[in-house]
Formats: sequence, structure tokens, C-alpha cells
Amino acid sequence: MTLSGLHLIFTYRCTRECDHCFVWGSPRQHGRMTLPAVLYILQQAKDLETIEWIYFEGGEPFLYRTVLLKGVQVAAGLGFHVGIVSNSFWARDVEHALEWLRPFAGLIEDLTVSSDRYHEDETHSQHIKHARTAAEQLGIPVSVISIVQPEAMNTGGNGQVSDSESIIMYRGRASETLVTRAIQRPWERFTTCPYENLREPKRVHVDPFGNVHICQGVLLGNIFQTPLREVCEGYDADAHPITGPLLQGGPAELVRRYDLPHEATYADACHLCYEARRALRERFPEILQPDQVYGVLEAR
Repeated sequence: MTLSGLHLIFTYRCTRECDHCFVWGSPRQHGRMTLPAVLYILQQAKDLETIEWIYFEGGEPFLYRTVLLKGVQVAAGLGFHVGIVSNSFWARDVEHALEWLRPFAGLIEDLTVSSDRYHEDETHSQHIKHARTAAEQLGIPVSVISIVQPEAMNTGGNGQVSDSESIIMYRGRASETLVTRAIQRPWERFTTCPYENLREPKRVHVDPFGNVHICQGVLLGNIFQTPLREVCEGYDADAHPITGPLLQGGPAELVRRYDLPHEATYADACHLCYEARRALRERFPEILQPDQVYGVLEAR
């Protein structure tokens, strides 16, 4: 496994509770990275020698701006390309957006902000405009994430959306809030994982607890217990109890392999996979973690 990107789930806490959120981001969530943890993870990434990009995301990373800024400064100083994903709650006007972003100018090479009907109200719409204006004034490259509504996926059946939009993946909170609005298909159809490169991933996520996720909620190890290099070298996609079945036959094989109870239909492969993993958490407690990703807002 040769990684070129490391995405830091800087915090699970967020200012919003969006219906499509993979990690159940919420004001009620907990778990954030301390500065020593960030510095340790960045050094692990540097030691790996293949990482090019570091992303800070969440949750909402700007909730902890002081630690975020120091982390970005160190990451840039180590020679990484750096990006941040944010909902731009801080951009109530251009002046405030400039104040929040100015320290990051010259350090980050991508600011990605969320703008879709899951976030959208008149206030948030203005925040997005202010954030983009401020980023452009400061010379910070800015892009927008826009996730389509379920109904947009129901026409034609092929999942075609515009180049400026991304499709819903029915895992995380979407597995409860949005599936009833989606066309359901027989579970046997979901024989591949269409979104993640499970055999040779180019990026993984690391969360505040040190968990290394190949997909949110599917762990390869813990960076605070095992160096990232050893996590990468030790990954055997076919032997892993979750990625192995997924590679052999997708979420449907996960259901068959472990003889899991299931419904007749699901919204997509992520939906079936996520529900199968929920059913397997007691069997693989070290792999299917943490609680936050599975909708348990107060950790056990």
C-alpha cells in the first residue's frame, strides 16, 4: 500500500448535523485532535516518504482554529501540499472571512467548502459567497462540494450527475435520514465496492483517536499504537475480515460470508455495506470503530 494522501479527521464535532454526513458530524459529537497528536501524525506521514497531500477535515476543523493553524503551518513546513474542508460557518461577512483565512494564506493549496441543500439556507448561502470572495482575495484556491439530493439519483437509474456535483453515499447518517427517498435495489446486485480502492488505497483517514480508516468506520490499525509505515506494510487486503469479502464480491459477499440478516433491497452498495458492518461490530470490535462513525454520539 503506497499512500499519497493523508486525511485528518481533525474533529468529529461540527456546527451542523447534515443528513448525508459520513461521520455523523454534530455539535453533540466529541473527539478532536490535540496539537501533540497532530504533530505526531504529520511526522509519521513524513517518515512514510510517499505522502504528498495532507487534508484537515471533520466535522468542522475551524472549530479549533489555533491548533488547526499550527498543524497547517507544520504540514506546509514539512513540504506537504495542504488542504482544508470546511462548511464556512466562520464567514458571516467578507471582513470576518478575511480575518479567519488570512493566517492560512500561502500555506493551504485548497480550501473546499460545502454548498448544497443539506447545508443551504439563506445565511449559509451568504457564508459560502463570503468565504469564496475572501479566499480569492487572499490567493487561496477554493472549490465547492455539492452533494445531490436523493431524487436526482432516481432519474435514469445510472447515477449520472453534473460535473459540479457529487452523489450521495448512503452510509453514516444518510443510512437513516435519506434512504427512504432513494430507489431501492435487490441486495444481491451489490457485488463491488464502487467508491474505494480497497486493494491499493492512495489515501486513508486518521481520526482524533489515532484510528486509520480505509473507509470511514473500517480500520487498518491505530497510528498511536503502530507506526503508519508498519500499518501500510502490514495491510493484506484479502486477509482483512472486511475488505477481503468486499473485494471478493462486494457488500453482498460480506452478507453471505457472515450469514447476516438483511433486507431485500438497499439504496446502494454503501447502504448494504454500512448495515452489514453495523451487524458485525460486536464480532470485530477492533476493526469496526469508532462509535462516532456508527451514530453513537456518546462513546461507550
